[in-house]
Amino acid sequence: MLISGIQPFTLLDYPNKTSCIVFVPGCNFRCGYCHNPEFVLPERLKLLQKDFINEDALFNFLLQRRELLDGVVISGGEPTLAPDLIPFMQKIRRLGFSIKLDTNGNRPEIISKALEERVVDYIAMDVKASLEGYRDLVGPLIRPDNIQKSIELIKNSSVHYEFRSTLLKEVHSAIMLEKMANLIKGARHWFLQKFRPENTLSPLFANYNSFSDQELADIAEHFRDRVNRISIR
Repeated sequence: MLISGIQPFTLLDYPNKTSCIVFVPGCNFRCGYCHNPEFVLPERLKLLQKDFINEDALFNFLLQRRELLDGVVISGGEPTLAPDLIPFMQKIRRLGFSIKLDTNGNRPEIISKALEERVVDYIAMDVKASLEGYRDLVGPLIRPDNIQKSIELIKNSSVHYEFRSTLLKEVHSAIMLEKMANLIKGARHWFLQKFRPENTLSPLFANYNSFSDQELADIAEHFRDRVNRISIR
């Protein structure tokens, strides 16, 4: 398993769990506002390769922290691109850790396999745009039908989950937000995330604007009846 980085401790990324974050390199999307371009762009990854973390080193780290950590967050990049993701999750599971998977949802077959093998306890999926708005935002590798499949898989699963959307004024019109809310209608939890203009994958997005706290609160209030719970982070 290729591991581009580890955050050894977090109380924020896995609800109600002390956890670490394992970052997996590479992504099939090119979101201009992405704040982890070093884990996405091949030319940036090349510079990091010499510092990639050996899988044995990761498992030694986990063995030493079994009494301190409840869970492991697998993030990226896009983890579902890794061919050995499921066996990797199985190994973590055997150590007794709870597992959270962060995903863009473009590979529902991997999400389905993780659910089938019972190696995931929490899934956080980004919902980036309306289905027809995805391609302009994330690039040509998007399969809108896969996004819809992943949403339904996750909504109908027995694991804990959240959908999350980073909102930008220049991208997320009232019409697009309406379509996004309908796309995940009935979901347990939708997080609206504030856009951060620093360290973006595309320099153009450094000039884009976040919604204000009040505007996000107004958006949340407007769509409160579409999902069981809506929060801002």
